[in-house]
Amino acid sequence: MKMIGFLGEYEATLDAKGRFLLPAGIKKQLPQEGAAQFVLNRGFEKCLTLYPLQSWEPIFSEISKLNDFDPKVREFRRYFLNGAIHVDVDAAGRLLLPKNLSEHAGLEKDIVLVSAINKIEIWDKSKYTQFFETFTPQAFSDLANEVMNKAAGNG
Repeated sequence: MKMIGFLGEYEATLDAKGRFLLPAGIKKQLPQEGAAQFVLNRGFEKCLTLYPLQSWEPIFSEISKLNDFDPKVREFRRYFLNGAIHVDVDAAGRLLLPKNLSEHAGLEKDIVLVSAINKIEIWDKSKYTQFFETFTPQAFSDLANEVMNKAAGNG
């Protein structure tokens, strides 16, 4: 099974029922098998996370192996799995965002789908734009240095 690796940023619009058209640029990056099946979840920030089933299954498998006797494990599971739902692309190529999840991320009309390696983050367009407006090149450089040094084992 090939690893999924998404690239790109795509804008979309929610209709009155909370559906959006899955952008062609994302569709092209999906594996052929199970390309229409996803798990939608709350993100760590005020966004939603859309996992292709192939990306979700190993994460869910790891979570299911955690020690249920540890209160931190139970708390983590509650937060992480709270709201997670299977979603399918409909015949018209749209995905429906349930109201409770849309409200969590503050999604109203204009959204941005952002690649996050093996998953897609779904942001309200204005919140996403604001995030970058408040993040300076120096802050990004410092963050990159810290994160990549840790990844290289230097941190």
